[in-house]
Amino acid sequence: MAWSNHSVITEFILTGLSDDPLIQALLFALFLGIYILTMTGNLTMLLVITADSHLHTPMYFFLSNLSFVDLCFSSVTVPKLLKDLLSAKKTISIEGCLAQVFFVFFSSGTEACLLSVMAYDRYAAICHPLLYGQVMRNELCVRLVVISWGVASLNATIIVLLAVNLDFCGAQTIHHYTCELPALFPLSCSDISITVVVLLCSSLLHGLGTFIPIFFSYARIVSAILSISSTTGRSKAFSTCSSHLAAVTLFFGSGFLCYLMPPSGSSLDLLLSLQYSAVTPMLNPLIYSLKNKEVKAAVQRTLRKYLL
Repeated sequence: MAWSNHSVITEFILTGLSDDPLIQALLFALFLGIYILTMTGNLTMLLVITADSHLHTPMYFFLSNLSFVDLCFSSVTVPKLLKDLLSAKKTISIEGCLAQVFFVFFSSGTEACLLSVMAYDRYAAICHPLLYGQVMRNELCVRLVVISWGVASLNATIIVLLAVNLDFCGAQTIHHYTCELPALFPLSCSDISITVVVLLCSSLLHGLGTFIPIFFSYARIVSAILSISSTTGRSKAFSTCSSHLAAVTLFFGSGFLCYLMPPSGSSLDLLLSLQYSAVTPMLNPLIYSLKNKEVKAAVQRTLRKYLL
């Protein structure tokens, strides 16, 4: 490994979100609340989908995987952020940094793939309702989820291999609250030109490779909805995919900005990263539950079953 052979530093220093003790205390309370809500919301979704047979459908199978990924995604960065907000010295080992880079890309990559798969599921449900059961067979659903995890794992491995081959021999301060690969580039004394190009190409291929199917799925969905004559029918059809559309907008909007903008350590850079890795995993279960009558009914049935 290049880090162990050439680097003369063993850890990085994170600048975090603030040096002011009062602001740090307020931020700790804020992100502790966000993390608790994320854990509670996504664990509740997993429990309800597993326990309620009415939700044993392709859509909710994908949603349960999305909830699990959101649990992982939030846990990669938020616990370390909470610890640093209470610490005078915010450091992370080179091995810890490498692990964080991998799991950030692995979790976010899996989420992107799952959102793409869920768009195809909504396309099949709205555009081909009579063939939906044949198209979205259990075997295909499992295969699509396995492919999502596998593609994200491959992409994250490639990106970590880029990080492994960077040399660090001087500055060790990362102007960020977490260890992200773009934030490491200013610290490297290696030639990073090839690394930047490979990272950009990998991110574009993975991002566009998952976003383009979503775009075309929704183009067909909108066309199908507009062809429905009744207002009630159009409203009902749109309501089945509005939650997913909101989740896609949140995730891809902040994700593209976060990884395609040059790293600067600015307030906007940190805000986009926080929204991407901490806020979105908290909002996803709220988005899918507050506007979904099936989930609300399933929550009530589950509560009656286990608590009453």
